[in-house]
Amino acid sequence: MSFAETVALGALAGFTIFLGLPVGRLQVLSSRGRVALAMFSVGVLAFILVDVLEHGLSIVETALDHYKNGQGSLGHVVVLALVLGGGFAAGSAGLATVERWMRPRNRPKPVAGASPEAAVAAPALIDELTLDAAEVRAKALRTGMTIAVAIGIHNFAEGLAIGVSARAGEIGLATVLIVGFALHNATEGFGIVGPLGPVRPSWKWLAVAGLVGGGPTFLGSLVGYGVTSEPLELAFYAVAGGAILYVIGEVWQAMRRHGHRELGLWLLSVGFMVGVVTDLIVAYGGG
Repeated sequence: MSFAETVALGALAGFTIFLGLPVGRLQVLSSRGRVALAMFSVGVLAFILVDVLEHGLSIVETALDHYKNGQGSLGHVVVLALVLGGGFAAGSAGLATVERWMRPRNRPKPVAGASPEAAVAAPALIDELTLDAAEVRAKALRTGMTIAVAIGIHNFAEGLAIGVSARAGEIGLATVLIVGFALHNATEGFGIVGPLGPVRPSWKWLAVAGLVGGGPTFLGSLVGYGVTSEPLELAFYAVAGGAILYVIGEVWQAMRRHGHRELGLWLLSVGFMVGVVTDLIVAYGGG
């Protein structure tokens, strides 16, 4: 498979993410519908989490097997293990730290003449009752873009697999990978917009989120065609895993306030199964 063909098909695999994004513009969803869509997206993200950690661990375990057979060094295994653990921490704790820094720090002062009790209670009341619509919208869009970044990191690693297979001349494998990742990425658009709830994103925001989430598949195919690096691939898997776990926790916490717990868990299971089915297409081709 030529470089130009790899580039074109890598772009196709990545930009199918745009198929699910327009759902974020719908304003006809009830509270139950929003919970269902958000938890469906959590199910997709849960599968991606399992998938990226499985790929990451397999890289470390392969290096360990080589060391046991006298074909590698213990230092290489230790470095890969540190990359896995450090990348996961950067994706989870690192994102949490960045998100805390991004929160608005200014809080309205208590009304003049208010009682001491009211002044003491004011911060908690502000958080629960007086958070204005602009802050709610900004937080929802930050969460959605964080999901897009996490998915994009994961998709970069997938793009690496496409590029490496194409460069090695494994055309059948590369084609199946492209088809499988294209179908899989189509569901990831729901993962980005599902947690937005009643917030309606602009078309510009959706376009940026699609580029952030899907574009790295294209970029990864370019890098994978010319460069093969296990530590690089492992780092992207690790950071993606940590980021996805952080996002799952944020969305889960937000959806608990809306109720419909049983419906949400059923849709989470459906989302997870959709991830499994689309990934089986990749596994069928040996990816």
